[in-house]
Formats: sequence, C-alpha cells, structure tokens
Amino acid sequence: MTFLTIGHRGVMGVEPENTLRSFVHAQQAGMDVIELDLHLSKDGALVVMHDAEVDRTTDGKGAIAEKTLAELRELDAGQGERIPVFEQVVDAVRAPLQAEIKDVAAARALAEVMHRRDLAGRVEVSSFHDEAIAEISSLVPGVRTVLIASRWGDDVVDRAKAVGAASLALNIRRLTLETVEQAHTAGLKVIGWVVNTQDHLRLVRALELDAATTDYPEIRRTGRFTA
Repeated sequence: MTFLTIGHRGVMGVEPENTLRSFVHAQQAGMDVIELDLHLSKDGALVVMHDAEVDRTTDGKGAIAEKTLAELRELDAGQGERIPVFEQVVDAVRAPLQAEIKDVAAARALAEVMHRRDLAGRVEVSSFHDEAIAEISSLVPGVRTVLIASRWGDDVVDRAKAVGAASLALNIRRLTLETVEQAHTAGLKVIGWVVNTQDHLRLVRALELDAATTDYPEIRRTGRFTA
C-alpha cells in the first residue's frame, strides 16, 4: 500500500521547526504535504509557530498574542531564521499544506487568506479544537479538514463527522485497528502521528493508514520500501 507522508512543522527533526528553511527542506525531500501551526499576533498577523509562547523555539520570551508582528520578526527562530507568517509559506513552497489552528481565533484570519489567495484546493485545515474545524468549514465552503486527537474516546469518529472533518489525525502510539476500521467505515481517512521510527512505519502499514506525519525526511524515503 502507499500512503501520504506529511512533513511535521517542515522537517523539524533536522531543521528549526516552522521556519521557511524547514518548509523548503521538506519540499526538497519530496514530502507529499507540509504541516504547520498557526497563532495570531497582537496585531492580527497569522503567525507560524507551534507554542503559544516564543520561549522554546526562539531567543525571545513571552506570548505570541502579546507581541506585534514587528516584535516577533526581531526574534531568531533558529539558525538565523525568522518567524514566518502564513502567506510567506504559501509563497515559499509549492507543496500542499496542512495548516493547524492552534488558537481558535486564528480560524477567521486563515479563512480570509484562503479566500484572498484561492487556497481551498491546496490547504487542508486541522485542529484539536472541534469548534475551530466547524468554524473554518462554515467560512470556507468545501475546505478539507482534519480533527486531531492525542487521547480520545469512543466518540472520536462521531466528533469528526459532526464537524464535517474528512480525516482524523491520531497519535500512532495509541492508535488501534478498531478505531481505524470505524473511521474508514464512516468514510474518514486516518493519519498517524508522529511516525519517526521503523516500528512506527510498520504500524502505519499494518493499520492501513492513509497518511503519516513525520519529523524526518528519511521516513518518506524508507516508507516507500519498508514492509
């Protein structure tokens, strides 16, 4: 079987995460889709970063929501990289994107960019927040969406269907064949995250997943040949 390989925050295992350098490397490595995370700055810019604070991945401190874009631009996000905004990523790579809404308030700003740049066909939107998926679906008709979960109950398939998600992205370490079969029966695709080892790859194949999110470019190469 074949499956899509999704570059997690670019290829964060080898490059500074959520930077243009990481996204370009992911594209060069042949990732089928590139995943990124979105927050809003104090002045409403759609900032690409995983955490709500800048402390872990930059030389700065404090919450993204309390800083203007100009202030965020001054920070080093690793190897001299600057924190990008979503529109920069759209222009820097040609690959399909999976944009994760970390801050529910970012849904409306993302919808505006998607309409302005006609991105509904290229950008899939994901979130742990059911309400964010529901909102982006109402704002961008026809957008493909993914409900993410690390821990979940028996209702996870029903939750995804209720908000119109086309896929579930689930923690590979907790994923069972029963959940995958329930999702597939309901017409949902299943993405496993984070797939960084050969054992994880074997699970992807055994569970017949539709996609795997990975930190490393090698996973895409070996995934094409690993049984």
